[in-house]
Amino acid sequence: MPKKLRILIVDDDKRMAETLVDILNSKDFHAEAAFSGPEALDLARERQFDSLLTDIKMPDMNGVELYRAFHLVQPNVPVVFMTAYTSDDVVQEGIDEGAIGVLDKPLDINLLLNFFSSVIDERPVVIVDDDPDFCKTVGDILQESGYSVSAITDIEDIEQLISQDFQLVLLDMKLNHLTGLEVLKIIKSKSPSQPVVLVTGYQNEMAASIETALKLSAHTCLYKPLEIDKLFGVINEIHNLELSRIISDES
Repeated sequence: MPKKLRILIVDDDKRMAETLVDILNSKDFHAEAAFSGPEALDLARERQFDSLLTDIKMPDMNGVELYRAFHLVQPNVPVVFMTAYTSDDVVQEGIDEGAIGVLDKPLDINLLLNFFSSVIDERPVVIVDDDPDFCKTVGDILQESGYSVSAITDIEDIEQLISQDFQLVLLDMKLNHLTGLEVLKIIKSKSPSQPVVLVTGYQNEMAASIETALKLSAHTCLYKPLEIDKLFGVINEIHNLELSRIISDES
C-alpha cells in the first residue's frame, strides 16, 4: 500500500486550517491542523511529517519563526508559506532562508494538490557506474532510507536512461566505452531537465571534463569515496528545487 503523505497545516484561522485538512484527507493525504506555531512544534516533536504548510501572519510566532524552529526538529521537511500579504518583507525573508515557496490566499487547491503529490514522488534514483560493488553499496544505503534505486553497469543499456524519468541520475565520469561526459550529453539532449549528479574518484584527472559537464547543467560533482551525508543532502536539494519550480511555474 502506498505511503500516505503526512502534512501539517498551521493557521490561526481555525476554519481555514480545518477546511484544508478536510480537503486533503478527502484526496487520500494524511493532514493534521495546528492553530499556532508552538502547537505545531509540539506535534513535530511527537511524530514525523512529510511537509509543512503554514500561514505567515500569526500571533506569538509567525510563519518564518516557525520555519526556523521546525527545521531544528525535522530538518529536511519541505515548508511552504501561505499568505494574503505577498509583498510583506517577512515572506521574502522566509524564501531567502530556504522555504520552498509561498502560496497566495485564497489558495489554488489544484496547485496545492499537485504540489503535495510531488512531495512524495516515487521516481527512482539511478546509479550509472561500471563498478557493480559501488552500485550495490550505494544502492543498498539509499534503499534502506526508503529510496527506489536502479543501477546501470553496462552503458549499452543507455536507452534505459533516456526513456525514463528519474529523480536523479548518479553518473560516474569514467565508464567503459563512453565517458560520463558523453553520457551526460546524450541524457541532456533527450531530457534537458533531468537532474544529473556526477561522481568520480579522479578529481584532478577529470577536472576539465567536470567543468564542461557543470556548464551542461550537471547539478554538482561528488567525489569517491562517496560521503553519504553529502549525497543525501544533494538529493534533498534537487527535490526541493523541483518543488519550488512547481509553485513558481504554476502560481
